Amino acid sequence: MLSVVIITKNEAHIIANTLQSLQGLSRDIIIVDSGSTDDTLTICKKFAVTIIETSWEGYGENKNKGIAAAKNDWILSLDADEILDPTLRNEILKLNLQDENIVYKLRFLNFFCGKPIRFGVWASDYHIRIFNRKKVQWNVAEVHESLTLPSNLEILILKGYVLHHTVSNIGEYTSKMITYAKLSATKYHVYGRSPGFIKLYVAPGFIFFKNYFVRLGFLDGWEGFLICKTFTWYTFLKYAFLKEMIAKDKRASQ
Repeated sequence: MLSVVIITKNEAHIIANTLQSLQGLSRDIIIVDSGSTDDTLTICKKFAVTIIETSWEGYGENKNKGIAAAKNDWILSLDADEILDPTLRNEILKLNLQDENIVYKLRFLNFFCGKPIRFGVWASDYHIRIFNRKKVQWNVAEVHESLTLPSNLEILILKGYVLHHTVSNIGEYTSKMITYAKLSATKYHVYGRSPGFIKLYVAPGFIFFKNYFVRLGFLDGWEGFLICKTFTWYTFLKYAFLKEMIAKDKRASQ
């Protein structure tokens, strides 16, 4: 048996589609909501789900709350804007989920304002999202969380896609990048990292060249250019925020 864990906050525009794609897949769907002020929870209550209302403590921490509340050890971990396509759904239904030392990697097709993006920053996007909680948990990073995986696990890739409707407009995308940049800077600050000249001024240019030209981001049209350019800006911005934090610490210590 499989439990599904989804973290939410103000996802009324997409959550019904996500939950609809899960119908018949699991009888245990956990919604971990961190203070939605729109109709997210009203929509969720129309489905057979368990809702946990909590504060925001970071992506990894909130996902682990849902995992701890699940009825089953096997977990499918999703974000609210991640929809299973029919092929992937059927693949999951066929899993026997007996070997705790296997995890399943899912392929993502990312959408920008409704357009599928196949090149550049978002190309070849795979993530482990099905695992046994006895073996695997999320780390507690506030952003860019990852799974803690024992070295002896076998990774299998399933057919089909997670349809990731990551942003619905340009303003939302740029706002997300600023938020992620601040969170990344905070994480780097805690770890004692420093923003050198190369990270601030060389790395962003290299990132754009790699994603727009080497990874063919230009084939996605103006959306591909915008994604590569904004991700380049994010790369610079996170180190700029980190530099600002370090300077603030120095002023406070004087």
